[in-house]
Amino acid sequence: MPRDAAPYHADLAEGPETARAQWLRADDGVKIRAGIWPGGPEGTVFILPGRCEYIEKYAQLAGDVLARGMTALSVDWRGQGLSQRLLKNPDIGHVRHFQDYQADVRALISWAEAERLPRPWFMLAHSMGGAIGLRALTRTPVFAAAAFSAPMWGIFITPRLKHLSYTLPVIAKTVGLGGTRAPTTNTADYFLHAPFEGNFLTSDRTQWDRMQRQARAVDRFRLGGPSLIWLGEALAETRALQRIALPDIPAHVSLGTEEKIVEAPAVTRLAERWESASFTLVEGAEHEILMERPGIRSAFLDRCFATFAKARVLA
Repeated sequence: MPRDAAPYHADLAEGPETARAQWLRADDGVKIRAGIWPGGPEGTVFILPGRCEYIEKYAQLAGDVLARGMTALSVDWRGQGLSQRLLKNPDIGHVRHFQDYQADVRALISWAEAERLPRPWFMLAHSMGGAIGLRALTRTPVFAAAAFSAPMWGIFITPRLKHLSYTLPVIAKTVGLGGTRAPTTNTADYFLHAPFEGNFLTSDRTQWDRMQRQARAVDRFRLGGPSLIWLGEALAETRALQRIALPDIPAHVSLGTEEKIVEAPAVTRLAERWESASFTLVEGAEHEILMERPGIRSAFLDRCFATFAKARVLA
């Protein structure tokens, strides 16, 4: 086994047997876990997960990528999954600065270059990964096209809590309490306390049960609410993303009509001003479009791969 090999829970992942994981060291010293599913030569899809997520959750998606003749790559962001946790309490999602996630992206790109993964390279990003990924697209030209599932270009907050959500993180950071869990968020992973009926993530019971099995089986797959610093940083980044110059590459954005995690109007506004992007509002879909009912999921993937194919034509 290579010296930098990392654990990978193949029995829980239910994906391609070619998978392997490796420890990477970001350029700021944080230890992160990355995973690769070697496949065909038609390109590489960088799967950028959301908050609370981990490589194994996307193993089935990796199988879809391999079926299209490509290779898949993913990462546990710092502060979650098996990557290095940043607080004494590992159940609080935390990052000092939202831009620190870009160090994880750089590490993933460096590993892909070292592995000589087939080009062109494509991005498929979900939720928080959509915020991290969009920022990365503005900083590096390595991606030929990108697709986004419910990207976190805004965070849904009820009107009565919105003002507090913007002011409390600033106050907490000033008095040294920025690592405190944000009010109204849970101490435990969502899958450990929420029932399937009425959940905010998926309408597909099979996918729900799969994600719940994973969360129950591995402690480090679980994560509670974010810290106040994370909240403040994330809100600042989503505001900034609304103003950035968008890359001129083929892109696709999908958002469910039942979305309750990200701020739907913010996603719609950004997608509509992105001239080279298509936008689909998915009827009946919750937040996790990639973990939705088969018809919803497959239609979204068809749009993603069509976008990647368009980039090949343009190249």
